Amino acid sequence: MLFVIIGHDGPNGAALRPSLRGAHLANLRPYVESGKVRLAGPFTDGSGSLIVVDVEDEKEAVELAHRDPYVTGGVFERVEVKPFRQVFPE
Repeated sequence: MLFVIIGHDGPNGAALRPSLRGAHLANLRPYVESGKVRLAGPFTDGSGSLIVVDVEDEKEAVELAHRDPYVTGGVFERVEVKPFRQVFPE
């Protein structure tokens, strides 16, 4: 199942992001290598990031989101996990 993870940066997100980026990417690496991360990156307005994952269920998506170093380290002040249905490309 596809899920969208939206991380909303907190007031110190921009300052904290560089020191936690390596840990954030390392945490995602197994999902990237297995093809479970479909799309990921920061919003260009500096408000946060988006990750689209293909995982077994919502529980796995929520666990992935909440253990991310950007969450545990304070870059994101709030995280949303939403089920997603891809229409395009087919």
